[in-house]
Amino acid sequence: MTENAPRACVVGWPIGHSRSPLIHNHWLRALGLPGAYGREAVSAEAFPAFLARIGEDGLRGANVTAPHKEAAFAACDSLSDSAKATGAVNTLWREGGSLCGDNSDVAGFAANLDERAEGWDKHGEAAVVIGAGGAALSVVHCLLQRGFQRVLVVNRSPERARRLAARFGERVRSSAWQDLPAFLPGADLLVNASLLGMVGQDPLELDVEALAPHAVVADVVYVPLQTHLIRDAEARGLIAVEGLGMLLHQATAGFERWFGVRPEVTPELRALVEADVRNSESKR
Repeated sequence: MTENAPRACVVGWPIGHSRSPLIHNHWLRALGLPGAYGREAVSAEAFPAFLARIGEDGLRGANVTAPHKEAAFAACDSLSDSAKATGAVNTLWREGGSLCGDNSDVAGFAANLDERAEGWDKHGEAAVVIGAGGAALSVVHCLLQRGFQRVLVVNRSPERARRLAARFGERVRSSAWQDLPAFLPGADLLVNASLLGMVGQDPLELDVEALAPHAVVADVVYVPLQTHLIRDAEARGLIAVEGLGMLLHQATAGFERWFGVRPEVTPELRALVEADVRNSESKR
């Protein structure tokens, strides 16, 4: 890397688990571009000082992960529509001295389903979303953008689900966790946007037999690569979309802003990240 080459990074606390460097450095090599992408472990107390560095010494911007997405939102001078709608920022850059923020998870979720379940939004009327955190905010906003008329949010903490639903208006409502099975037969799309089913988290215990034959099932979890939800949906013969694609597709917008070229999510990139996930799973 030349001395003046552009740099970007992912920032969080902790940050060692992030696969963003694997993705962005693959694109830099594949496209033959100068630059580098790294990790920065930054505490909440040090986060304002980190933000001040963006735009200096070749640091073009950053991806933001937990626990800084809301703090990044609050610090930005300019926000994309997706960031405004969700109240969270995962992509930062500077324009003319102004700190700018986007939530690329919205576009990443949509692109993953476009790739893996073509036409998923053409006849969708009703969706059920499990979870009420940052991923669920991005998913719900995406579904409303794509024309879903009824979105039900279900979470183990009902108050969080109610707050999320209230953010988006009358097309989104919440329901108690124990009532989830009753809504599955009418769902055109089921999305797990929670941590349930992730390695090290509680399992997601759900009977997909209740879903209609045309229903699409998606999971934002990608560790493991195939969750029990995805395996059960495929065994039922449903279209099932795993979560790794969302991670890959959400990264394209930031890379283009920082390095000037729009990258592609290729089979080679997917295989690279899949191998890294499998390697980490084998060590557990």
